[in-house]
Order: sequence, then C-alpha cells, then structure tokens
Amino acid sequence: MSSKVDTATRLRRLFAILGWLVQVGEAPIDEVAARFNLTPAALVADLEMAACCGVPPYTPDELLEIVVTDETVSTRVGTTLSRPRRLSPGEGLALAASARALLSVPGSDENGALSRALSKLDTVLGQVAVAVELDSPEFLDEVRTASSSGQRLTITYYTATTDTTSERTITPMSLFASEGHWYVDAWCETAGSLRRFRVDRISAATPAGPASPDILAAGAPGPDAAGGSSGSGGADGDADGDQARLIALGAYVPGPESRRVRIAVDESATWLLESIPSAKPLEPEGGRPVWEVFVGGDAWLERLLLRLGPAAVVIDPADYRSLAADAAARILERYQSAEI
Repeated sequence: MSSKVDTATRLRRLFAILGWLVQVGEAPIDEVAARFNLTPAALVADLEMAACCGVPPYTPDELLEIVVTDETVSTRVGTTLSRPRRLSPGEGLALAASARALLSVPGSDENGALSRALSKLDTVLGQVAVAVELDSPEFLDEVRTASSSGQRLTITYYTATTDTTSERTITPMSLFASEGHWYVDAWCETAGSLRRFRVDRISAATPAGPASPDILAAGAPGPDAAGGSSGSGGADGDADGDQARLIALGAYVPGPESRRVRIAVDESATWLLESIPSAKPLEPEGGRPVWEVFVGGDAWLERLLLRLGPAAVVIDPADYRSLAADAAARILERYQSAEI
C-alpha cells in the first residue's frame, strides 16, 4: 500500500482522486482506495483535507462537498467549480510566458504542438508580444561547445557544500537545464570520477585539448537518468556506476566524501527538507519526522540547520549534533566584534 510521500505528491494525488470522484459521483471506499493504491484510512484522511473547500464567497453553492459514510464516498461540486475555468488576462499572459520560456530552450521544436497552442493563445490575448530571455551563465556556450565537440575544459569552480573554489579539468558530456539552472555531467580529472556541476558556478573556462576516447565512450547519465530535478546545496558529486542513486537524488549527485545525516524535525519544518532532492523521509522517532540527507560539506549543512533553527536536531552522526550551535556562536561572535 502507500508509503510516506511529500506534500506536493500528496496534493497531486488528491486532485486525481477528486477528479475521478466528480465523474463517478459515488463509489465504495475500498474501491477508491485500491484504485489509488491507498489504505481506506489514508484515503479518508486525504479527502478530509478537501472537505468544504471552494471559491469566494464560500457560500454553500460554491463549495466542494465530500460525504464519507462507513462504506462509500461521494462528492458534489458547486456551480462555479462545475464549469470549465476561463483564464483571466493575467493568467493567459503567464501561460504564454511559460510556453515561450520552454520554446527558448535549445533543441525545442519551434513548429511543434506547443508552438501551435501558443499561436492560438496569442490570438485570444490580442497578439500581445511576450519576450522571454532565459538565464544564460557566462560560460554556458563554452561548456556546450566542449560537450558537443568532445573537448576538455579547465574550469574554476565554486563548490557550495564546502564553500571553496578550485581549479579542475573536466570533459563535459551531458548539458541540461532544470528549474532555473544549467547543469553539466562531466568527467572530472581532479576527482577521477563523474561529477555534476552547476554551470553558473563556473567562474572561468578555457579549452584543454581533446578528451580521451575511453572517457567519451563511457558517457554520462544525463537529466533523464537523474530525474531532471534541481540540486541542493552542492550540485557536484560522483556517479561510480550507481544509477539507482542518480535516479533517487536528481541533480544532486553525492561524492564519495559525502555523509548521510539523519535529522529529526518538527512537522512544521518538513517543507524545507521536501525541497531538497538529496533528502528522503525515514520512519519517525519519538513522535517527530526524521529525514536522511546526503551532505557534501559542513558549510551547506550549517546553512540548512540555521534555517531550521530549533525545529531540527541532528540524530547522527554524533559529531554533527553541535554543528548548528557552533555555527550560530561563530556568527554571533562576528556580529559582536564588528564595528557599529
């Protein structure tokens, strides 16, 4: 049956359940639970979140009414919710801007279905001109050229997990954009393994000659194998042939020096950990949710723990339990010693 899922996944599932119930009207609880791979108790808990939701002014005819009996569940939508929604001018403009952003990504089909739909939307909006410029890191063209031509690059790279800058020689293999950032999978000669880099953290890049045929033949996992999600504090790590780990962690690929850290958090703070691709929920301990996080360096973990504040406690490793307090004391000392 169902396992623990994050808030976004749970909300999407709830929308799917409600959409199906609106079509069928009423159904046995056991049937609905089995259809969406839930226990009956979990199904009822999800539906309770949507009970009596609606649109202003929240009069009875504008509410989504859900009725749960001992054996069945049924739903009734208000008059507004039962009609297809019409886009406001602002919503239409936002949709057009999003579509143009997708079409601006290199490799997009300028004559495909999205482009044709955008043309129809432009007609409805009155041919409003929307110009979208995607973020292009300074050395994106150099990385793209090296990736397509099988060339090596010597780069200066900032690693957020350790708060350090280093010089590396890499062989770019797979370049992709995800949630506002560009990433490149590359063989790093300094680390002797496959790493994932955020292109906007490259502050210098110069050609370093042709890449080794053996390295090019090995290839890189790319965004599809990694799930195409954005990275956390550091976006570089090794692959070591561990495709399962790449799929699970998205754009963050932990290196061999990475550590697993277990953090107990208050329920109110789990949203922050849900936004970190390298974090996953574990079984609760002592009534508090517990999360496992891959950490590449103390600097990134310090920032995370300071954001969580008293809502989080490191369970293990034991030598990280005082990390947040030590960082807070260090920051406080700097404020106290600074001239005002």
